[in-house]
Amino acid sequence: MSEMVPDKVKVSPFLVFFIIHGMQFGVGVLGFQRIIAKHAGYDAWIAVLIAGLAIHPLVWMVYKMAGIAGGDIVSIHEFTFGKLLGKLISLPLILYFTLTAIIPLRSFIQIVQVWMFPGLSTFWFGLAFLLLVIYVIQGGFRTITGIVFFGVFFTFYLLFVFLYTIPYSDYSDLLPIFNHSFKDLGLAALYMSFTYLGWESLLVLYPFIKNPQSSHKWAQRGILFTTIQYVFIAVISFGYYSEGQLQRTIWATLSMFKIVEMPFIERFEYIGIATWALNVLPIVCLGLWAASRILKRTYNIKQKYSVYFLAVVALICITLIQSREQEAALTTFLGRAGFVLGFGYLPLLFIAVLIARKVKGNEKK
Repeated sequence: MSEMVPDKVKVSPFLVFFIIHGMQFGVGVLGFQRIIAKHAGYDAWIAVLIAGLAIHPLVWMVYKMAGIAGGDIVSIHEFTFGKLLGKLISLPLILYFTLTAIIPLRSFIQIVQVWMFPGLSTFWFGLAFLLLVIYVIQGGFRTITGIVFFGVFFTFYLLFVFLYTIPYSDYSDLLPIFNHSFKDLGLAALYMSFTYLGWESLLVLYPFIKNPQSSHKWAQRGILFTTIQYVFIAVISFGYYSEGQLQRTIWATLSMFKIVEMPFIERFEYIGIATWALNVLPIVCLGLWAASRILKRTYNIKQKYSVYFLAVVALICITLIQSREQEAALTTFLGRAGFVLGFGYLPLLFIAVLIARKVKGNEKK
């Protein structure tokens, strides 16, 4: 069933706030506005709020299930379906978490190629980045958590950069509110939920938290903090761009960096992109760590070997993805898989866990 994790490798409950926020605040924040505005126009900021708030009950379910089963998602599956079937059902999550590492890294490389270095080799940059990822993962979960913490801390200043756009913005365009149908808002919230992905890493890292149930409030606060930031960026963007401009701008957030003028730097977007690497690094680390962790729990393979294997798979995948269309298709696939996992499978699993607890309780009696 559950695997005992030594206290020396566990992290404090409050650090879950940074882990959740760091996983949700990745490359997606650089261009989510175009997709949601396509469906709900300037009312899309409401969809951002709805999608963020919808995650809170799902996190409550994760903590409830983990508390009952006494461990991670593999333990939850084994508790509910038995050891053999439980491990089998856990296998698709290896692919899922591997993709959560591959897609942000490939998207970031594409941004660097478009905005900074057109001739940059995807293979060599990916190799260097993944070697750094392997080095961080070999330091253990506490090292990864430290990278997440510093990534959140050192990139927070970028939020204040958006204030430069206020003198050039017209927020009257956001009125009247609720100018779109519930169907439009629902579609925008659906696509926005793809951007919020990352919180499901709780399913794997739960045993690595000291007094894990006490971290529940910090996980909820992390999601709320992410939601507030996304709403802030959405409102700023909708005041700065017209709807037509949004549809022609792939990376709306990144494009706003171009307005920043400082006497000591001409192209601030270069600073923004370089800083964003601190957000991408922990996401890739946690994605590969989670995938290798499940591989260890299901096949009993040493985690350091599975990390090497998954890193090679990731390198091959990012090299094979050549076009923007291929990257977008894979991103859409991951988004839909994450939506099905969070809003479809987890509620059903939650019900199954409650039934299994009741059945086992009756058997003991």
